[in-house]
Amino acid sequence: MAPPDINTSTREERLAYVRKAWECIHNCELCGKCRVLKGRDAETLYADYIDGRRTYLDVTLEIRK
Repeated sequence: MAPPDINTSTREERLAYVRKAWECIHNCELCGKCRVLKGRDAETLYADYIDGRRTYLDVTLEIRK
């Protein structure tokens, strides 16, 4: 599922997307989400996207640097 566009979605829709996309599946060796987030909270890292200031892709690229 593609992330909701910041111009046509609500804050609640973007928040729900981030929560679902980064939900822990309790299989660290298979998943790798924790390594990408480097122990940080997804809602905090994606706050600019959730608040509609930056696209999901922009935030993701910054996190992965």
